[in-house]
Amino acid sequence: MSSEKTIRVTLVKSLIGRLKTHQACARGLGIRRMHQTVDVVTTPENMGMVRKIDYLLRVEEAVED
Repeated sequence: MSSEKTIRVTLVKSLIGRLKTHQACARGLGIRRMHQTVDVVTTPENMGMVRKIDYLLRVEEAVED
């Protein structure tokens, strides 16, 4: 178990036709496809990318096991 806080991010809108910088943010978060879900560590860099493309994402608290 890591002590780092994480969030779960899912791409719910397509990246087709979006700005290249927004597409790059999605790739930087590790998202490649629609409806793909990834767990992201809440660093300032990652949160900036999430905020930039928040209109494309569904963001939830990650479930701790």
